[in-house]
Amino acid sequence: MKAPAMSDTNPNQSREWNYHPDLPLNNPSIFQWPPRAGFLARWVINNWLTLSERVMMVILAVALWLFFYPSLEAAESFAFGWVLQVWLINLIMVIVVAGGLHWYFYMRQGQGETLKFDRRALAKGNRLWNFSDQVHDNMFWSLTSGVAQLTAFQVVTMWLMANGIAPTITPVDHPIWFVLSLILLPIWSAFHFYWVHRLLHVPFLYKRVHSLHHRNVNIGPWSGFSMHPAEHFLYLSSLCIHWIVPSDPILVFFHVIYLGPGAAMTHAGYEDLLIKDKRRLALGTFYHQLHHRYYECNYGNQEMPWDRWFGTFHDGSNEATERTRAFKKRMYSQ
Repeated sequence: MKAPAMSDTNPNQSREWNYHPDLPLNNPSIFQWPPRAGFLARWVINNWLTLSERVMMVILAVALWLFFYPSLEAAESFAFGWVLQVWLINLIMVIVVAGGLHWYFYMRQGQGETLKFDRRALAKGNRLWNFSDQVHDNMFWSLTSGVAQLTAFQVVTMWLMANGIAPTITPVDHPIWFVLSLILLPIWSAFHFYWVHRLLHVPFLYKRVHSLHHRNVNIGPWSGFSMHPAEHFLYLSSLCIHWIVPSDPILVFFHVIYLGPGAAMTHAGYEDLLIKDKRRLALGTFYHQLHHRYYECNYGNQEMPWDRWFGTFHDGSNEATERTRAFKKRMYSQ
């Protein structure tokens, strides 16, 4: 008697995936027409009125500003001391977040296989990777080029703000714009990420730059910030928005956390962190996991509708996989 397919026994498993959410994927983007008041209200509550990953990033940004990062007065002129201080804090942040997630999920096996997308282990003994180890390779690129360029963009931004070149606000004087900026920054980052990502998938740049990140077909926390230096530069240029739009150091630090340590969260390889069998913290999305598996789809993230508008949305179905493979074949045959 033929054994049933995994999908016959568990609707959230398949031959391709250890776990996937209900398929086909729905549309969680806030950019829907006509607008739905109830949907928008739930989006605000889930992202900003609960202890979500974004609220945790804001709390961390405030703590770093009050107790750890140098003041804007110190940043009025470039000096080795305060630049080293910023670099060291960013290094520790990336190590704690990416390293902590890796330890919990992949070393301690704190959640086992529950909500893990890919059933395979992270690669070892494969010469595709520096040091023949996926995790060590990812750590190298994240902690060298990644932390250095994250720090460079932050240091330049702080210097511009300290010298009155970049416009600044304070939460006290402009509370509405401050709160609105917190909400808009992830949306801006998603917009910026989509177009930079599409550029990196042009075959010339993909082969020479972006393929380093895409060696991570099966992703883990250290994969998110592991990129070629040229990709780090393009990805982190999202921070340049603070050079022209009135901002506050807390907003800059929130953005730094979102782009740096936040990448480890979105590439955790698990959908959510479970505490006492309840989903307590959103991590990776199947939307982006599909991109790492099939490459030429889901270039953006779920908050922006670009993939749906431009026909590169993969909803997790077999039909979408075939469509994506055909698109990839046409793209690289030109």
